[in-house]
Amino acid sequence: MKKKLDFSQPLVVLAPLAGYTDLPFRSVAKKFGADLTISEMISSNALVYKSERTLKMIEKSPSEDPYFVQIAGNKPELVRDAVLLLNDIEGIDGIDLNCGCPAPKVFNHGSGSNLLGDLKKLEEILSTVKKYSKKQYTSAKVRLGVNEKIPVEIGKAVEACGVDFVSVHGRTRAGKYKAPVDYDAIKAMKAAVNIPVIANGDIKDYDKAKEVLSYTKADGVMIGRGAIGKPWVFYQLKHGIENISEEMKREIILEHFDATLKFHGPHGAIMFRKLLHSYSKGYTGAHEFRDIINKISDVSVMRDMIENFF
Repeated sequence: MKKKLDFSQPLVVLAPLAGYTDLPFRSVAKKFGADLTISEMISSNALVYKSERTLKMIEKSPSEDPYFVQIAGNKPELVRDAVLLLNDIEGIDGIDLNCGCPAPKVFNHGSGSNLLGDLKKLEEILSTVKKYSKKQYTSAKVRLGVNEKIPVEIGKAVEACGVDFVSVHGRTRAGKYKAPVDYDAIKAMKAAVNIPVIANGDIKDYDKAKEVLSYTKADGVMIGRGAIGKPWVFYQLKHGIENISEEMKREIILEHFDATLKFHGPHGAIMFRKLLHSYSKGYTGAHEFRDIINKISDVSVMRDMIENFF
């Protein structure tokens, strides 16, 4: 079976982000150059109980190839059941285990970054995914630790489970999204393991991505919040160009708007408001534009606003 991910060139991956990386956003990132897209984090629990909202969250766009689903869980039997369920769904190329989410409700549940505080547990859960998955790839998304940084130990624990690669966010759980990203720790993890390592954390633009790749020697970059309001960062990295025309930006924003409506229905216009807040950052008149957008729910009025503003 032909491998869908080629690590001979640095990979550019769209990070899973709750509330943002739904199918429309992923399809836009994919179209403009992301090598790999990953679903929003899915609770194993919700998956096993076949929550309708959860099943909709793992639907993918035909263009998403390869495509991974990211799951979170802390009980081996639940994680196993979630994996068995995903095995029956076509078009998923890999399962990624979330070992990094710092959100209290995930952490307190024993999932996400909680696993970094108990590497035996992490190995047990990750090995369960590896054992039962029939997909081509297994991967893990980690941070540097819970409170203290133990990148090398985490890298080795993940590698021991037989995964294909690991993505590492260069902060501890305690560092949330505010502490400075420790690229030295990512570099140390990369040097300690033999599997590909994807660097994540504060990679906001083309220059930063290039700098992180060269400094950490990572096998790719994963961009999450840096792509919100700027999904063209994937195009820049894919084609090695720094400047994107205003026309292209407008085309991407409209494409994202249309995809959101197609997937979420007319309610998509209201959902798109927060995205327009991000897209309008740095534009003259952005403040007034946001005030107006916040009151609009009519699809065609919103489309006109987007066309005129951008």
